[in-house]
Amino acid sequence: MEFLCYHRDRPGSLPLREELVEAHWSYMDQYAEQLIARGPTFAEDGETPTGSVHIVDLPDPAAARAFAFDEPNYQAGAYRDVLLRRWRNLLGRTMWEFPGGRTGGNRYLVLGLGSGGPADLTVPPGHDGLIAYGPLLSDDGETWLGTAVLIRATDPDAARAVLTADRYADIEVHDWEFGGRR
Repeated sequence: MEFLCYHRDRPGSLPLREELVEAHWSYMDQYAEQLIARGPTFAEDGETPTGSVHIVDLPDPAAARAFAFDEPNYQAGAYRDVLLRRWRNLLGRTMWEFPGGRTGGNRYLVLGLGSGGPADLTVPPGHDGLIAYGPLLSDDGETWLGTAVLIRATDPDAARAVLTADRYADIEVHDWEFGGRR
């Protein structure tokens, strides 16, 4: 089962995150084989971290909750909240298999928070910048709750346009980059 975990930073937590960077990476090293994508999100300045995205394949919702809430930054209070949802990998690959590579261009996390009936359940044609794409689902995988996308795009508006705007209560766009040890 695939899950999207988005830890959102608590304001002013950057010194704590910097202090815990090795603990965070060591924790994530335990999940290296299960990770589909990972990386930090940033404020508009492109430098201040605002969160941490992990898409991971785990056996069940209990394992996903343990993954999210045992993470060292979460345990230390660096995060203000956690979005944890089942996710379905419609591209069938990891971010490391993205043909566009690790660098070049602007990268974004796009979160479409569902409202009403399901939308964007298939990969949109003509989007070669898709790094990861799939629906956000309830724990049992039956109820559509939204869509999560990692994308290379020219700007935030182009990233947002990958989703059908009027089908979501809100669409968030966050600057994002490939994460992990360099």
